[in-house]
Amino acid sequence: MNKIALAVLLGGFGTQLLKLLIIFFRHKSLSWHDLVVTGGMPSSHSAFVVSLASIIYLEEGLSTAFVISLVLAMIVLRDAFGVRRTVGMEGKQIEKLLKLHKLKSKFHYSMGHTPLQVVVGAALGLASSLAVFFLL
Repeated sequence: MNKIALAVLLGGFGTQLLKLLIIFFRHKSLSWHDLVVTGGMPSSHSAFVVSLASIIYLEEGLSTAFVISLVLAMIVLRDAFGVRRTVGMEGKQIEKLLKLHKLKSKFHYSMGHTPLQVVVGAALGLASSLAVFFLL
């Protein structure tokens, strides 16, 4: 299998599996919603993009593909703990207002990630790329 594809799959889906295990051990149950949950420890978004950028660098060096993947990674990482986190906090406040005024709504929001969740996801993505590059 292509090392780039393997590293990205291992980094992203492996991190999402780890997140599911953490949810299961914390809450003693899982739901279908947990399969696609956004936010939480660790960030699989971060793992996906960091594994992509790092394995491309390891395979190709400073190529055009690496620069593109690096820009993508920087945008996703910033968005994960910046914009999405802020929107999630605003969602919590809107939910409080809806409850306070006894308004019924099918309101849904996602929290995004804390900086620590993003760093751990990024570290797992890097680790997956290093493992695939050096061990396969």
